[in-house]
Amino acid sequence: MFSKSKINDPAPTTDTPAKPTASESKAIPAAPAKASEFRSAAAPKAKPAASVLSTDLHITGNLKTTGDIQVEGTVEGDIRAHLLTIGETATIKGEIIADDVVINGRIVGRVRGLKVRLTATARVEGDIIHKTIAIESGAHFEGSVQRQDDPLTVGKAAAPKAAAPVSTAASAAVAAKTAK
Repeated sequence: MFSKSKINDPAPTTDTPAKPTASESKAIPAAPAKASEFRSAAAPKAKPAASVLSTDLHITGNLKTTGDIQVEGTVEGDIRAHLLTIGETATIKGEIIADDVVINGRIVGRVRGLKVRLTATARVEGDIIHKTIAIESGAHFEGSVQRQDDPLTVGKAAAPKAAAPVSTAASAAVAAKTAK
């Protein structure tokens, strides 16, 4: 009923190729594909590395890519990317739109992302529109938070009841204020 496949068997060690059996010769195509054609069709394309904007780089203008960006310098303008990582030394003055945003540095402007994460070193002054959000203890955030199913769509009207103004220097500070 089942037979062992010889595809993964090691190649013969002799210089003469092994002759196929009668049952194997029926399965072999008349014109096999070249190895290079097979590799190009089957091999997945490697994902390019993230573009890195170093600490000594100052950009005035908008950035747009379908790939990933890691910012360590200063950007005065809007950024649109797939994955955007804002380094601890980075400063962004403009709107950010990305599928995934990790903020370690300073942002002055609106953030739109499917997943937004503010680390302990994050400093954000502006509104955050997200699908999911995580704010670590120690992050500084002044603005409003709004959850949307599709936060990447800019033209969408904001529902007033979904916006919640937030100003926090740390989770402990928020807890201390609510305890009073």
